[in-house]
Parts: sequence; structure tokens; C-alpha cells
Amino acid sequence: MFELLKADEIGMALTESLAMTPAASVSGFYLSHPDSVYFNVGKIGDDQLQDLAKRRGVKAEDLQRLLAPNL
Repeated sequence: MFELLKADEIGMALTESLAMTPAASVSGFYLSHPDSVYFNVGKIGDDQLQDLAKRRGVKAEDLQRLLAPNL
């Protein structure tokens, strides 16, 4: 696949254990259909934040800081 995509031209390669380099490299097959519908799952509510904090046994304030973009 790497030869077909000519990944070496943009600096991507495979190690001996078949890991991609550089480490931030990603690869995949993306399939779509003209009738596909995409949706946003929305923001995390306070009730969900409190429940997650309780289940993980952590402070809600700590999770709030980590999940800020999703609140």
C-alpha cells in the first residue's frame, strides 16, 4: 500500500516491525456513500460529567478541565 500511495514522497515509511514513521503518521481506507448522513453528538452535559467522575473515582473539577472543549 505504501508503494502504491508513494508514501516515501511525503516522508512516511515503515519500520521493521511495520510501525509508521514519523510517529504522527496515519493511514486508512475511507469509504463513503452518497446517501450517508453525518451528525454531531453534541456537548457533554453536567449530569454526564458528574456520572463519569463518580464512575472513575476522580474529582469533577479535574475532568472538567480535561474535557473543557466538549462541555
